[in-house]
Amino acid sequence: MKHSIVTLAAVAVLASGCSNMSETQSNTAKGAGIGAAAGALIGVATAGGNKGKSAATGAAAGAAVGALGGYIWSKRMEEQKAKMEQATQGTGIDVERTADNRIKVQIPSDAGFDVGRASVKPQLGTVLDKFAQGMRDHTATAIGIVGHTDNTGTDAINNPLSVDRAAATRDYLVSRGVAASRIAIDGRGSREPVASNQTDTGRAENRRVEIYVAEPESVAQSR
Repeated sequence: MKHSIVTLAAVAVLASGCSNMSETQSNTAKGAGIGAAAGALIGVATAGGNKGKSAATGAAAGAAVGALGGYIWSKRMEEQKAKMEQATQGTGIDVERTADNRIKVQIPSDAGFDVGRASVKPQLGTVLDKFAQGMRDHTATAIGIVGHTDNTGTDAINNPLSVDRAAATRDYLVSRGVAASRIAIDGRGSREPVASNQTDTGRAENRRVEIYVAEPESVAQSR
């Protein structure tokens, strides 16, 4: 029942808060509302015995990810992307600029985590060490981390595992000096595959963590 209330509240905010807003503000509000709703449902799915608390936590994390909203592509973002590309050469980790001006880092399981595990592998740790330096230098950015699994096993296993992988990545960055308040995490379980789950290669691609780095337009305008 509590998760329904959280989800409905997010939808109500989304429906009522976008009149009298600029396009950027409206997109940001929509992202926050949708993120909160999705986060609440994910929180319930991974809650175990404490669904109310997990729903609220999921909603907050989802809103934080969604509220990144409108982004800019600045010289600092270009420099950070270049450093990330350099840090990931030869690792199998992809770095790209998204259509909405975020840096997306896609980390497949063989580069980041053992199958069924959430502990950061040493190879990924070396990359995250370099990422952390750029994130500390560019404090205007917000960071979202999303974990994924393949479809092997049940949702009861995959949903918390995807969250745990995102959390482990966040905790590693925090241990290297990136402020926890800048990082939101989410877990999608097996719901968003990027390849076929019918082959070993496809399942390996689906077992991944994605890091999104964005410079919100509202932050840039206030500087």
